[in-house]
Amino acid sequence: MNRRIIAGAAAACLGICAFTAVSASADAGTIRALQDFLLCTSRSMPENADLTADGRVDAFDLCVMKRKAQPVQGVEKLEEKGTVHSGYATFYGGGYEGGCAMLDPISKEDYWITAMNIVDYSNAQLAGAYLEVTGELGTIRVLVTDLLPEGQKGDLDLYVDAFPLIAPAEKGKVPVTWKIIPLDSAEDAPVSYKYKEGTTEFWCGVQVRNHRYPIMKLEYLDASGEFVEIPRRNYNYFESDSMGAGPFTFRITDIYGSVIIDENIPLTPDEIQQGHVQFPK
Repeated sequence: MNRRIIAGAAAACLGICAFTAVSASADAGTIRALQDFLLCTSRSMPENADLTADGRVDAFDLCVMKRKAQPVQGVEKLEEKGTVHSGYATFYGGGYEGGCAMLDPISKEDYWITAMNIVDYSNAQLAGAYLEVTGELGTIRVLVTDLLPEGQKGDLDLYVDAFPLIAPAEKGKVPVTWKIIPLDSAEDAPVSYKYKEGTTEFWCGVQVRNHRYPIMKLEYLDASGEFVEIPRRNYNYFESDSMGAGPFTFRITDIYGSVIIDENIPLTPDEIQQGHVQFPK
């Protein structure tokens, strides 16, 4: 690419992406060095400057570098880690296929599953949450895959075979406590992405999977270097008609306020795409 074109894009980017001074002088120096290179005021390009991994160094890399250097301010938390919820548990025979969270396929050999009341489900913010549920007979771990519309806050509808592990089945409805715990499959693997059927460069539905903790927000880096929040649907897909053909740089925020940036995610509608990062413990 012609460096004049790159420089023009960089100049435009500088006008759009507000620069915030960073505390680490090395970070600030690297940003300045890349900026000078793109504006053709220096011939020295910083090492490993291709942050978008697209085979070229341009204004998008500068924007990503600046975003990484800036601390995220005012990140909202849904709750504190280890928060204990109270409610009632019932049981039903669904949730492994066709659940509201659209996490199919879920293996019965790997996970017990549950439906969650609509208040705690909170427009799919707790879709895919991994819970530790305790009743009078013991404690089990379950994956949130479905919605319990008629339930009150705190209520769960466990899979029929899981219920007897926490209470006698003949009771039908029992008090329980539960808390969110780290997803076990995320221990040694990055987050992944599933694109909704019908996804193209003109409309995209994307679901984040294998996240250590539930997801609060998903954003993508647009052509101007700004992160744009993608609206979320109750069936656990983020949908947009302006993302383009990819590859994408995603910024993901979990319910505890932790933020990760995942770069160079291709648009692969026919397969689950593995990412490169995972949330901290």
